[in-house]
Order: sequence, then C-alpha cells, then structure tokens
Amino acid sequence: MSAPAAKVSKKELNSNHDGADETSEKEQQEAIEHIDEVQNEIDRLNEQASEEILKVEQKYNKLRQPFFQKRSELIAKIPNFWVTTFVNHPQVSALLGEEDEEALHYLTRVEVTEFEDIKSGYRIDFYFDENPYFENKVLSKEFHLNESGDPSSKSTEIKWKSGKDLTKRSSQTQNKASRKRQHEEPESFFTWFTDHSDAGADELGEVIKDDIWPNPLQYYLVRIARCC
Repeated sequence: MSAPAAKVSKKELNSNHDGADETSEKEQQEAIEHIDEVQNEIDRLNEQASEEILKVEQKYNKLRQPFFQKRSELIAKIPNFWVTTFVNHPQVSALLGEEDEEALHYLTRVEVTEFEDIKSGYRIDFYFDENPYFENKVLSKEFHLNESGDPSSKSTEIKWKSGKDLTKRSSQTQNKASRKRQHEEPESFFTWFTDHSDAGADELGEVIKDDIWPNPLQYYLVRIARCC
C-alpha cells in the first residue's frame, strides 16, 4: 500500500502560485516585446510595398496617357457625350439642375490628371465650347495634399456672362422652393468650383476621378440601353 500523499501547506501553495504568476508575467512581457519587433518589420514591409505600388501606378499612368488621348478624340465625335454621361450617373445627376444640364451641353472634353506624386493630388479640367453662360473655355479644379497630409483645393474663377450666374440663380430658386418643396432644385453643379470647405471629402471630385474617368462609356451607354 502506497504511502499517503504528503500534504502541501496553504503557504507553499501560495508561494508556488506567486512564482508561476511572476514567470507568466515575464513571459508575457517578452512576448509583447517580440510582437512589437515583428510588427515593426510588418510596418516596414507595408511601407516598402506602398512605395513599390506607387512606382507601378506612376508607370502605368504614363502608359495610359496615349489611350486617354485617343479616347478623347473619339468622344469628340459624339454630340453631348459628357452631359449624357453625367446625367446618367446616379450621384452626379442628383447635383444637376435643369440649367446646369443646359450649360453642360457645351462641355466637349473632360480630363483627369494625377500629379507626378500621385499621393499629392490631382486636377480635373472641363473644356467648353462658346456658350451663353460664361466666358471661360476651360474650368479646372485641383486637389492637393501637403507634406503634413492636410487637404486643400483651388479652382478656376468662373467669368459669368451678365445675368447668367447659375450659382446665384440656384440660391434664389431654393428660396422660392422653400414654399414649394416639390419643385425644389438642387444646388447648382457649378457651386462645386467655389466650394473648398472640405477638400479632403470632395465626393464629386472622387466620383469623377475614380468612377467616371476610368470608363465614362459605361454611363453614356445607359441611355442607349434604356432606348432599346
């Protein structure tokens, strides 16, 4: 018959438990330090990957330019291509009043140019034929990120012809619409050129750059699909 197990005092139990806690805490601290070291390596690789991706994007931006130019030449053969594209786009169309659409019938070309350092920003150019609304042949808006990452924007001053300022007419229309909500017009599309309040969250600029510009034909063809 085996001897009964020796009793372990409560003091000895606590002593052993405290030692285990100390070992556990030490192991955890060492693990945290190792995790931090590994995380630094992951962050370094992520930063390196971002730099490589940027170089590739810059390379292909240059390769795409001749095709963008060819596309613009072909689009020029289609009357009202850009106004149709904008009207068919669900987000852009929500910003267009009737007179905005009339003015955009004179829009002949749109170009998006990303700056050499893609992370620093981009510019959108709108080219217009002679029209009854403004003197400008080109309206542009630029978006910039400075070295500290703060966004800003600037744009062409629109030289409105007498009595044709759609941004002022928009505010007058909205005042009248307060009495007739069912006929309320959206704020003029052209107020976008004067709004620099939140350059870091410019939805219209991002939609044009990232959604419309890569493939405007898909939105132009919506009209044809509806007709057929």
